[in-house]
Amino acid sequence: MMTKQQKTYENYPWWIMVVSNAVTFMIYGIGMYIIAQLGIIPAALYLLYIIMLYVRLLTGSCSHCCYYGKCCAFGYGKISALLFKRKDAESFADKKLTWKDLIPDLLVSLIPLIAGIILLLKNFSWLIVLLLALIVVLTTVGNSFVRGTLACRFCRQREIGCPAEKLFNKKK
Repeated sequence: MMTKQQKTYENYPWWIMVVSNAVTFMIYGIGMYIIAQLGIIPAALYLLYIIMLYVRLLTGSCSHCCYYGKCCAFGYGKISALLFKRKDAESFADKKLTWKDLIPDLLVSLIPLIAGIILLLKNFSWLIVLLLALIVVLTTVGNSFVRGTLACRFCRQREIGCPAEKLFNKKK
């Protein structure tokens, strides 16, 4: 729990994990629904892609993070500790992240957007239009709110050294 003097959480409150994951899983769910309209194989490949991204996240970031074994804003520190061995935290703080490194994460929303446009060109549907608008709002405004207001703002790893924070908050 955070006190008024603290700037970071030792363990994030459960409600932040719920809100953070709700935004993420709504994006995945909407994306899965859109892609499933193209068939079971594209939907299965999309799900496999998401699973691969989680393995990449849990092994490449979470197992290095100071929240390893603890509740970060998404709860991934606890999950990582259950599945993977702890890795060197210093190497994580020194890691350089570029915009190119974010392409796989951006594709989680971009793939359903492309699929939705293909579906609309084949057979117009207001439901698909609504879902595409919703995925854009969740990906931009939703993720911005979660990371800017709930997660990164109170993150201890951000103060120690976070590659994403260095990328997004470069001093000019």
